[in-house]
Amino acid sequence: MTSPSGAATAPRVPEAVHRRRWATLAVLMLSLLIVVLDNSILNVAVRTIAAPPPTGLGATQGQLEWAINAYTLVFAGLLFTAGLIGDRIGRKKVLLFGIAVFGVGSALAAFSASPVELIAYRAMMGLGSAFVMPATLAVLMNVFERDEQPKAIGIWTGSVGVAVAIGPITGGLLLEHFWWGSIFLVNVPVVIIALVAMVLLVPESKDPDPGRMDPLGVVLSIVGLVLLVSGIIHGGELADFTAPSVVLPLLAGVVVLAGFVLHEKRSDHPAIDMSYFGRPAFAASIAAGALGFFALMGVTFISAFYLQSVRGHSALEAGMLMVPLAVTQVVFAPRARLVVDRFGARAVCAVGMLMVAAGLGSFGFFDASTPLWVLEAVFFVQGTGMAHVMTPVTVSVMQTLPREKAGSGSAINNTFRQVGGALGVAVLGSALSARYRGEIEPYLTGLPAGAREAAGESVESTLAAAQRLGPAGKALTTPAHEAFLSAMHLTALGSAGVAVIGAVVVALFLPGRVGPQAEEPEPEQVPVRTEPPGA
Repeated sequence: MTSPSGAATAPRVPEAVHRRRWATLAVLMLSLLIVVLDNSILNVAVRTIAAPPPTGLGATQGQLEWAINAYTLVFAGLLFTAGLIGDRIGRKKVLLFGIAVFGVGSALAAFSASPVELIAYRAMMGLGSAFVMPATLAVLMNVFERDEQPKAIGIWTGSVGVAVAIGPITGGLLLEHFWWGSIFLVNVPVVIIALVAMVLLVPESKDPDPGRMDPLGVVLSIVGLVLLVSGIIHGGELADFTAPSVVLPLLAGVVVLAGFVLHEKRSDHPAIDMSYFGRPAFAASIAAGALGFFALMGVTFISAFYLQSVRGHSALEAGMLMVPLAVTQVVFAPRARLVVDRFGARAVCAVGMLMVAAGLGSFGFFDASTPLWVLEAVFFVQGTGMAHVMTPVTVSVMQTLPREKAGSGSAINNTFRQVGGALGVAVLGSALSARYRGEIEPYLTGLPAGAREAAGESVESTLAAAQRLGPAGKALTTPAHEAFLSAMHLTALGSAGVAVIGAVVVALFLPGRVGPQAEEPEPEQVPVRTEPPGA
């Protein structure tokens, strides 16, 4: 992950841009932080938004799911296209556009008068985020020289982990002191600061020779990804991946994406050169990122219910308990390159994935009285493992591609992770729901048919039904906790198995430790147009 000593070249980054590279990285991290953080904040606010007005919006379970999923659907569907547009017209332009759209969507979402409005504005926020995420990494690749890119990517990766972990804390603090809309309105002043800082500090860069547009490829990628992700989301909602309404969009998405791949292979002006996937290190890095997010996002989703519904912690307390996930990202992600330099990407990533698997598998043995220090240790192991996986695989992906294609490379990287994370929540959430319903149904026989169906949907639904029953409902509390723990154990072990598969993938295909003379040189590339701010 260091430049070959025998391959010294003249700096590719203009001196005016190079001097302010760390300030530019800080601005990129700020924009990335609010985009990722806001998505995790919403998870702790769903109970408040479901409350009747004026406390909340009176949203149903389905409306709450779509408030979350509308963002994911638009975000995942447009990531690849947004990266291509950034390479073509300029990454700074799309970054400014994306963060502005995200800020406007946040302000509108804060004052939503109905769940339908909230869903629409969340989709708008997803549109903005799709242009922000790939642009941040693409700009990073164009303001840092190759030898400093691993360190910068480590800091970038750490900021993602921090955002995921501190989202629940921020959400809990805001909900304790303000109304539910504050979780969105808080973005607005941060967006304004980020916009001003971007104008002043972030340089423009683009592919100087983008070639002809590939409109068919762009359309196929959007349609295929939207169909695939919508099928995944709907399967998670139904806890049934065999329903026709789930199978049809999934199959259609796979078919359209297969058509996209065939088109790209045959096109003389492809949106993405598919030959990169023939490189084992590139393909393994993409797969490892997706599998890591599948496992981690699924169990993170589940752990929130474990901490709040079973352990009885508030949203703020649950967020505080997940601080080790953030601390480890801050400490270890920027330093992962040093471990890779010593032991090689293969060993570091394989061990990191096994640490993630061990942490996830630990949830398979937790109960309602597991000491909190054990939980904190598990979060520490998980965070440390992820820090030593995500940084090296991101470096591997981004340094495989020419710098002028950094936007599309970043988009590919993030698209696979987003789809992996959506699959993790949907598939593992479905397994959790199915197992929970099977365990709790014998205890719901005394309820009316309609109420029995609703009470069996989740541990939150059962506990809500028990609360409505008053003293008679207390008998449901213990079975609900036990049913959830049984379901969590099964799901956690399944997610650990996915992480083990990821460890095998990186152990087989990532390069081992190499000397400086043996490292692959930077891909041949034409000079990238990188203009200082205000040029």
